[in-house]
Amino acid sequence: MSFTVIDAEQRSEAWRTARLGRLTGSRAADMLATIKSGEAAARRDYRMQLVCERLTGRSQEDGFISPAMQRGVDCEPLALRAYEATGVLLQRSGFLAHDRYMAGCSLDGHVGEYAGIVEIKCPKSATHLKYLRAGVVPSEHLPQITHNLWITGAAWCDFVSFDDRFDADLSLFLVRVLRDEHAIAGYARQALAFLAEVEAEHAAVCTMRNIGAVLQAAV
Repeated sequence: MSFTVIDAEQRSEAWRTARLGRLTGSRAADMLATIKSGEAAARRDYRMQLVCERLTGRSQEDGFISPAMQRGVDCEPLALRAYEATGVLLQRSGFLAHDRYMAGCSLDGHVGEYAGIVEIKCPKSATHLKYLRAGVVPSEHLPQITHNLWITGAAWCDFVSFDDRFDADLSLFLVRVLRDEHAIAGYARQALAFLAEVEAEHAAVCTMRNIGAVLQAAV
């Protein structure tokens, strides 16, 4: 493990501050976005967001929460209890900031000294049903899981989908993702390349600022 735990409640101001300018698990899919030619808009926009956060010291996220998103937040404690009922005792932590790179993650829970981690989703009923029928980890959530395994060094991640509107025997969907060193190494290469682009963009803007200061002093 090579991270520092910042004791901040998720979605608090201190938590938002801890995330500033850092590549996080919730945006891993945007970082990995590709198109046939050029840079995907999601990747470009996220890269510029991180640059702006580093320049301004302010979060560039709009903080919008839809009713469905709010229900997911409100339902998370129920999902945690349902998961723990399977016999796993979870611990909670704040934001995990990588000690070397501008990256980090916020976990829904972890087991022991980060031997395992948990990613919990409380989606719409139709989405939960889709997960149940497929029986596998949804591909759209794999980037976040891989990112969190990279940051924590955990051996596994349990993906959990929970919907209390279903009967008890269908309300919890659980799949364990085992650590894949090859996949994590590949992800790390892409993450570090992306962070290098952010650094270069940030440095270029700072150089412009320095040149402007010199020109102003010469007037």
